[in-house]
Amino acid sequence: MSTRRLVWALRAAIAVPYVIALVALSTTDWYPVLDLAMTELRVRDVFGSHTPLIGLPGRIGTFPDQGSHPGPLSFYLVAPIYRLFGSSAHGMLVAAAVINVGAASAALWAAGRRGGPRLLVGITAVLMALMAWLGASVLTQPWNPYLPLVSFVVVLLCTWGVLDGDHVLLVPLVAFSTLCAQTHVPYLALCVVLCVLAFGAVLARWWTARAVAAAERRSVLIAVGVGALLWLPVLVDEVRRTPGNVTMLRRHFLSPPEEPVGFAVGLKTVLAHFDLTHVVGSLATRSGDEIEHLDALAGGRWVIGLLVLLVWAAAALSSRRLADRRIVRLHLVVAVGTVVAFVSTGRIFGKVWYYLTLWSWSLALLAVAATLWTALAWWERPERSDRRALPVVRVAAGIVAVAAVVFVVDAATVDPPEDRLSRVLGEVVGPTADALREGVGAADGDDGVYAVYWEDAYYFGSQGFGLINELERRGFDARAYDTYRVPITHHRIAQPSEVTAEVVLATGVNVEVWRAKPGVVEVAVFEPRSAEEMAEFDQLYAEAVEALRADGLDDLVPLLDTNMFLARLDPRLSDDVEATLTTLLMLGQETAVFVAPPGSF
Repeated sequence: MSTRRLVWALRAAIAVPYVIALVALSTTDWYPVLDLAMTELRVRDVFGSHTPLIGLPGRIGTFPDQGSHPGPLSFYLVAPIYRLFGSSAHGMLVAAAVINVGAASAALWAAGRRGGPRLLVGITAVLMALMAWLGASVLTQPWNPYLPLVSFVVVLLCTWGVLDGDHVLLVPLVAFSTLCAQTHVPYLALCVVLCVLAFGAVLARWWTARAVAAAERRSVLIAVGVGALLWLPVLVDEVRRTPGNVTMLRRHFLSPPEEPVGFAVGLKTVLAHFDLTHVVGSLATRSGDEIEHLDALAGGRWVIGLLVLLVWAAAALSSRRLADRRIVRLHLVVAVGTVVAFVSTGRIFGKVWYYLTLWSWSLALLAVAATLWTALAWWERPERSDRRALPVVRVAAGIVAVAAVVFVVDAATVDPPEDRLSRVLGEVVGPTADALREGVGAADGDDGVYAVYWEDAYYFGSQGFGLINELERRGFDARAYDTYRVPITHHRIAQPSEVTAEVVLATGVNVEVWRAKPGVVEVAVFEPRSAEEMAEFDQLYAEAVEALRADGLDDLVPLLDTNMFLARLDPRLSDDVEATLTTLLMLGQETAVFVAPPGSF
């Protein structure tokens, strides 16, 4: 098979699981909540007068004036495919899949420039293993921690290629680094350092040669131009707003509100991702919930990860005696990326959520690949008289096949993001829209201005953000009050004087409170639990209260009724109580929507 045909065959093998996942997802109605609802609001704004200039809000600064992730490039990439699919929620899932398939294709292109069929199949094995581990649910979501995962592999490979003398790869390096860094801030330090390393290598070659090749100069200029163009919206925001988002990011990370977790925690966190024995074992017991699955993957043993890293370090040192300098340069990329990973992870403050270090698996896989390549090069060195050819391509192809099967099986049974919350939102949004259109209570049909807010007992308003998004999809002027000016966007904020009616989403104990308010009309209600699940909820709730009191955590008991998610985050909880609260959150509670006169809140 020619190299060209091999590349297209490998690209097809990568694309097939995504196609299967999108077919499976198309069979279920999906209503985005929380971050994905905020994402759709911004994607909907692209190409209009309110085209976003910065990324999604993050844990940056202080609510309600928190900062956002650096830039809007992910919204711009999602928007065309989203429009092509009728501006439907599923269009965002298609866009995420297309971006990841495109990034994987770019990774193969970059690898193909460094070697022949063996390298191509080897890199495909790394990519397919990574994608099988992450799963179809993660790789079809446009959520900002997930969207750059495959693109970061391109960043690593392009950095390696530039170090190896391929100046053309500066352009995709800058483009994919920008996508990663703008979309989720944990990638920022990694991508900046890798770009500096790559550009530094080119400048070093110029200095050594005492000359600048025209082709290299052209690649550098194009890469700088692409970077300037892609970061222009961020600069515009910085100039137009006071303070701009760049200023907020700088202030936040130079003066964080809490002490960072420290280098030791950062070291152990990253090393846990190098425990590939745990990752492989986790595939056999994959949870249907992607958060539980990724939490399990991140729970590796740092000691095993340290052993893996030490084996890699030994391989990196031994590679210096090999004639093939490509291997040395690949080890250098892994080394730089891993050191930056240790330092940047140690700078995290607050809870180290699983999604903050998802990129660590790419580094771990590349370290293993570089180690195996080093061993192969030693085996095949010319001076060995007894050397014999190893079936490298067959072994790598076998890994591709096994990982593809795992990925396909997962893709065929994938559920939409936050399916439980989506299902509840789907049950109440239709009746709510009908009531507004019919002028129920204080509503005034399609011409009204509706302020949406929520009193959520268990998921801090996730479905409230989704309700604004769904009402806007149906043509209503749905907004929020000023408190939510950052997550909902400034142009979707309602002034009290212009509000026709308030739309209130209430859950749990808050439902009865709103039913008792005068002048308020209940327009939708849904109980997500079966009779058996309600009995289970009551039993687990009683057990949680008893356990909290036994542990001296009486202050958390009231939160079980008003903010169960916050209670679950308390670091004092035992593992058993945390697991109980997680189950309660998954079961959910009664959810209702009310139409109220302005000022009811």
